[in-house]
Amino acid sequence: MTTSLALPPDLDVGVLLDVALDQARTGAAEGGVPIGAALFTLDGALLGAGRNRRVQHDDPSVHGETDAFRAAGRRPSYRDTVMVTTLSPCWYCSGLVRQFGIGHLLVGESRTFTGGHDWLADHGVSVTVLDDERCRDLMAGFIERRPDVWFEDIGQEVP
Repeated sequence: MTTSLALPPDLDVGVLLDVALDQARTGAAEGGVPIGAALFTLDGALLGAGRNRRVQHDDPSVHGETDAFRAAGRRPSYRDTVMVTTLSPCWYCSGLVRQFGIGHLLVGESRTFTGGHDWLADHGVSVTVLDDERCRDLMAGFIERRPDVWFEDIGQEVP
């Protein structure tokens, strides 16, 4: 586990990650990209959960983090929130975290894909990478089965 700044010591990150992982599994069952996310307060209250629904909604903007953020609704500030995601956020979702000043990012894994979490840490976001095997196995299996959809999701041509 790597941490640039600390989350509250009494926050159970495993419980938070389980919410995002449930979303990722639901997305996989729907035929979509298995990336889940959830936005929480620092005391662990769930504000919104979501999943990558690009395939399900035929909408390239519905990434896991954007879906969770939209489900959370408006707040005057997001500095006291934690964005939990099963996979390191792409540049699009990293931009959302930075744009709205989300104070903390909890990443399930970053081996199958490393997005902008280091950039976010450089800009003052508390980043914790868990390297969770469940998240890694879910994503690796999807990439193996559906490389065409995966590369479309990250904005790259299939090699």
